[in-house]
Amino acid sequence: MHEATEATRSLQGLSAELTARVPQLLEAMRTVGAGLDLHITLDRIVQTAAELADARYAAIGIIDDAREGLSDFVTYGVGAREHQRIGALPDGDKGLLGALIHDPKPLRLADLTQDPRSAGFPPEHPPMRTFLGVPIRVQGEIFGNLYLTEKRGGGEFSEEDLHMVRVLATEAGIAIGNARMYAATRQRERWIDGSVAVTTELLAGSDVDDALAVVAEQARKLADSAAGIVLLPDDEGGLEIVAVSADDPTGILGTHIPPDSPVARQLLDGEPVFVDDSASDPRMVTAIAARFGPSMLLPLKSGGRVLGTLATPRTRGARPFSAAERTLATQFAAQAALALVLADAQRDRERLAVYEDRDRIARDLHDLVIQRLFATGMMLEGAQRRSVVPEVAAGIGKAVDELDVTIQEIRTAIFALQQSPVEAPSGLRTRVLREIGTAAVPLGFQPSAHFVGPVDSRVGELTGKNLIAALREALSNAFRHAHASRIEVVVDATIRLPDGTDGVRLTVADDGIGIPAGGRRSGLQNLAKRAESLGGASTYGPGVGEDGAGTTVTWEAPL
Repeated sequence: MHEATEATRSLQGLSAELTARVPQLLEAMRTVGAGLDLHITLDRIVQTAAELADARYAAIGIIDDAREGLSDFVTYGVGAREHQRIGALPDGDKGLLGALIHDPKPLRLADLTQDPRSAGFPPEHPPMRTFLGVPIRVQGEIFGNLYLTEKRGGGEFSEEDLHMVRVLATEAGIAIGNARMYAATRQRERWIDGSVAVTTELLAGSDVDDALAVVAEQARKLADSAAGIVLLPDDEGGLEIVAVSADDPTGILGTHIPPDSPVARQLLDGEPVFVDDSASDPRMVTAIAARFGPSMLLPLKSGGRVLGTLATPRTRGARPFSAAERTLATQFAAQAALALVLADAQRDRERLAVYEDRDRIARDLHDLVIQRLFATGMMLEGAQRRSVVPEVAAGIGKAVDELDVTIQEIRTAIFALQQSPVEAPSGLRTRVLREIGTAAVPLGFQPSAHFVGPVDSRVGELTGKNLIAALREALSNAFRHAHASRIEVVVDATIRLPDGTDGVRLTVADDGIGIPAGGRRSGLQNLAKRAESLGGASTYGPGVGEDGAGTTVTWEAPL
């Protein structure tokens, strides 16, 4: 209000005409100051200024962060069709607009086309002659300039018009400051809410791949970017993309940044990288860089340890990230890294509890179950020797043989329970069997497994890792929702995808209750996203129960 009061003092002692227009000015100030949305406020300012000064056209040019040109241009009086015919909006690097950027002083002209600083108009631009320009200051800094052209009735803008618009510009600066403060507060709230959502999701027990996907998805949404990408250090000392959230993720997952890249070195040293245009920046050496424009690459760092990198690229030609967005994104990356560390520690504790439980089960099986089965077998053998009926003796002999087989199977299970996962071979076949064996404990039965083709040698590491994650998701869905008594798992490495490339297909079929109408599809959506990121697909259909009861999930991707 102090600024508005100071500006209004300049009205004292002016003409009766101006005094008569003061109520109109006050109404204009009230209109401009209403509302907190920045874009709505700017639209209201240009319209109100045009009405106040009786101008046909009005515009606000917002100065960019470098103070060299315009980052936005809000207009009044020019229709959508005229905008389309004119083409690109002015960038403020030349002409009268550029002059007001570098010398922000009120300017009133009878014919702007005669001014030596004028650079002319593009084709299809409406003719303009009379001109009035006034700077808009927000909290003491130049925010932009308010431009008015074409005084109605053919006259020039008067000195009274200039004074009125200067007062309005002061009020506009206050309104813009309030709107920007509100927008910044709302933006911070969204980033904070996003950080909370990531932390909550990660601590809910998601596996590593799902946790990274959550970080990528939230970052993309909060940064208003074309993609959210998570990279982890690879064995060669560079970075590999391991999680992607994008409308078209094809070809992104699995991309490597070599260790000799300056970007990789800077990120692994814990320093953020901000790029104005990924397609033209020589530091961006990957093939996918040509698809994007402004980008933020932020280290996921916690406790001095760099876990990976979070990237949020925008499309080519999109607006660059502001200083506030860079700060908020950096804070989000730090919070996400801390959440990943906490989630990893929680999974370690849960894994330790599982190992301890497995040891206890193995001891019980060895010390109690096998001993009782062995004693029962000895009792049956004694009864067999005393039996005088050949059929009874033969039946008891078969029962003893079955007990021996059962004892061998239990001993095999004990060995598997006592074996650490890192002790097992790392082939895809073994990893599939390990997942099935792990799922058998909560399921209460052992799913069957069938392999077609040389899965260990044909399926690549990236596809294999995602296939295991898809299998884990499908088995989890079957356990939590299907209430199945039978599950069949098939891995076929001999298929052809619809585009003719070689692929691998995972099929998980059960005889459960199927997918209820209107039920949640988040698990199936995760499977589809994972497959699509590799160039594959995921579908579901009837199961292997009677009359097609249950669900069959089919997941396939290139080798």
